[in-house]
Amino acid sequence: MASQLIRIWSKPSENIVVHTPAYDGFYKIIQENKRGLLPCPLEKQGNNWVCDMEKLEVLLSQPETKILLLCNPHNPTGKVWSHSELKTMSVLCERYNVNVISDEIHMDITLGGTKHIPWSKVATTHWALMTSASKSFNIPALTGAYGFINDNHSREAYSHQLTQCDGLSSPAILAVSAYIAAYREGHIWLDELRNYLSNNLNYVAQVLNAAFPQLNWQPPQATYLAWIDLRDLNIDDDKLQQILIHEEKVAIMPGKIYGEAGKGFLRFNAGCPRSKVELGIQKLISALGKLC
Repeated sequence: MASQLIRIWSKPSENIVVHTPAYDGFYKIIQENKRGLLPCPLEKQGNNWVCDMEKLEVLLSQPETKILLLCNPHNPTGKVWSHSELKTMSVLCERYNVNVISDEIHMDITLGGTKHIPWSKVATTHWALMTSASKSFNIPALTGAYGFINDNHSREAYSHQLTQCDGLSSPAILAVSAYIAAYREGHIWLDELRNYLSNNLNYVAQVLNAAFPQLNWQPPQATYLAWIDLRDLNIDDDKLQQILIHEEKVAIMPGKIYGEAGKGFLRFNAGCPRSKVELGIQKLISALGKLC
């Protein structure tokens, strides 16, 4: 969906602003559509992630900037954007006539009472909100996603690209049925899922910090992803990956996959049975111990 909108709302060589570190798929669709990527690095302040709005404004104000590609909640940091942050971004996008594509696939997986605010609540310029039930209800194999596009012209252009350029005319009926059932009947599942994920992430924090207190890692506000800052350990990212893969026989995503701002980090997936989380963290601690 994002790739289609990028082609509708921008031209080759025009720019797209992305908060970094960023989901690796963002880099791919921007590059393959021959657009320029302007990174806006999030700043780690304690256990929080903050956007420097003045730096963001500089990027949005550039004449060639046409789109803000927002991740809400943010992957990989797990940040949930506050209403004031979203409102500030909306004001800036309106000021510089920048359209917004908001990827909200993790919208249902907020933790610790944190509230997700959709971009549609603050939007003023042309915008599109994209999401899916695949994360919330574990149904990616059924395929499918859905979105909201606020203006008729962009919706018609999007539909034209799908049907006339890509030859797609209708979604899979099984996926449609599954989505309807999930959102109508799946609230008990979703509540239990959030509790399970929260317990998994709390376990990661407890065990990892016991082994390496200097990390002081804390669970995110959203997602099932542990974005672990290893920079205080002063270890070599590539050597760590070699040990994890070849000695510990476990794969944990290196932070550099998510851009320059991800160097020194790992993205540990806690969206799995507790037994796998326990094994994965034990393997990570063992690997870190060999380098520290």
